[in-house]
Amino acid sequence: MKHNILLCLDLDRTLLPNGAQPESPEARRLLQGLANRPELTLVYVSGRHQALQQQAIEEYDLPLPDYAIGDVGTTIYDIEDGNWRPWDSWYEEIASDWCGKTGKDLQELFADIELLRLQEAEKQNDFKLSYYALADIEPGNLLKQMRERLDTQGIRASLIWSIDEVADTGLLDILPERATKLHAIKFLMKHKEFTHEQTVFAGDSGNDLPALTSGLQAVLVKNAHDDVRDTALRQVQAAGHGDCLYLAQGGLLGMNGNYSAGVLEGLVHYLPHTLAWLQDASTGEVQ
Repeated sequence: MKHNILLCLDLDRTLLPNGAQPESPEARRLLQGLANRPELTLVYVSGRHQALQQQAIEEYDLPLPDYAIGDVGTTIYDIEDGNWRPWDSWYEEIASDWCGKTGKDLQELFADIELLRLQEAEKQNDFKLSYYALADIEPGNLLKQMRERLDTQGIRASLIWSIDEVADTGLLDILPERATKLHAIKFLMKHKEFTHEQTVFAGDSGNDLPALTSGLQAVLVKNAHDDVRDTALRQVQAAGHGDCLYLAQGGLLGMNGNYSAGVLEGLVHYLPHTLAWLQDASTGEVQ
């Protein structure tokens, strides 16, 4: 149906109000009502692994999604009746990028780089190698050095740099080239037959940039860091699809544009008919 929507949302500091800026108190309630619409397919797209996504859903009283893309795009789960089932077809899609190697195998390539500190074991998987680094370093030279080492092994990888503002820590994820959030979203679009016009993505941070600037209908929530906003604008303008990035400003239904308020604002921008859905949600009605 033409009104079916695939709404893909980052969690931390996009949907979850766990940043420094204030949340509009009614925003998550409106999102919960929106998620009850039969036309809406809800997807969480997060760096978190399954257990941490489930923890966030419970802690913040979030709607249970239909699908969850986790571990910065290296896992996809189909969720039904509370059961999280991994998509084996996604693992098959991305495995060849690493030539049979796992994240643990790749650790040896970077063992001598003192700027890097391995993240906890639960934040690693076969197709995700994750490090901490100082937040104030210039990552360009580091990423270039790592890329050269991967290239000598014939390994096709994405290196995703972002900042955890709360912990004031740099985050570096090494993934198969096709295992970014963006590729996972496109894989889901293809297999569930959602068009570009039916799909909206919302994010806030550096590891959302590939999706935010890809030409998908994308939303940058108002609480996003200035550096992310500036980079996103520069990249979409250079690519010629500036109309595919919406910067939440606040004002929709009196909300401030931060977190889920920004998500809803961006959704209405691209798909104006959803404003009526939000108004229905505010009164508890579903048409």
